This record gives sequence, structure tokens and C-alpha cells, in this order.
Amino acid sequence: MEIERKWMVTGWPEGLTLTEEYRMDQGYISVRPTVRIRREALTGGPTHYVLCFKGAGTLSREEIETDIEPELYEKLRHLIGKPLIAKLRRSYALEGGLTLEVNEVDSGLPGAFFYAEIEYPTEAEALSWQPDTPQLAAYLSDEVTGKPGSSMGEYWLQTR
Repeated sequence: MEIERKWMVTGWPEGLTLTEEYRMDQGYISVRPTVRIRREALTGGPTHYVLCFKGAGTLSREEIETDIEPELYEKLRHLIGKPLIAKLRRSYALEGGLTLEVNEVDSGLPGAFFYAEIEYPTEAEALSWQPDTPQLAAYLSDEVTGKPGSSMGEYWLQTR
């Protein structure tokens, strides 16, 4: 089960500890239901190829991810036949053991944007969580959790 909140943001956050950085390419075989492929290259680390299935929902939804071989990823990428979405994801440590993941999407292209997500262990924690500083609260002021048209799948449909 994936439990997460999402915000539209401007740029990278300031004053937080960077813990990881990934360059990613992702594409959609289907948006409803979501069937996605992704190449995730950790800066200074390994590259993983992932096939993901996501169920219906906004704050909470079933998510199944499995690693696949690079050859299968390439076959699926070819099957999709459209340019994949390029993302740079940076992860930042938050109080209470949470992680803020900030994504820069399609940098340099018209319509490029940033969004942020936080995953939570329970729905109750997701619903009750508030930023612990005024700076973080200002950065996360545009919450789009559950807002129609704000998913990456919808972005895929609009741009590819």
C-alpha cells in the first residue's frame, strides 16, 4: 500500500539534508489502471529497471513494483513508442524519519515543473502531518493530493 501526499513546488527546497539523487526515465503502458516502467539511476550507485502497477485511489492506493531486466525494459520502452518522461529526483530527510522526495520533470522542455511527495506509514499520519518550519510550510503550500489532473499519468496523457 502506498500512502502519500503530493505538492506542486518551485525549485529545490533550501535548508534540508539531501540524502539521495536519482535520474529517471518513465513511461506508461496504461494509465487506467496504471502500468508504468521506470529506469532509476542512483547518483554514484546502481541502476534499476522497474515495472509498476498502481490501483485506484489518491491518498492511498495499492502499488506493486518489481525489478525487471534491462532487456525487458527496452522491449517495453519500444512498445510504448513515445518519448519517456525524464525526471531528476532528490530526497531530503525530514523530522520523524520521513523523506521529502522532490522531482524535476522534463527539465528544459516547455511545461517542465517540480513536484514533491512524502510517503507515510499510515493514513492517519498522512492526514495529521504538518511541516515543522515556516520555510517548509511555504514551500509545500500548494497541495494537490487527490486533485484531478495532478498525477504523472495525467501528465503523460497530456504531453505524450
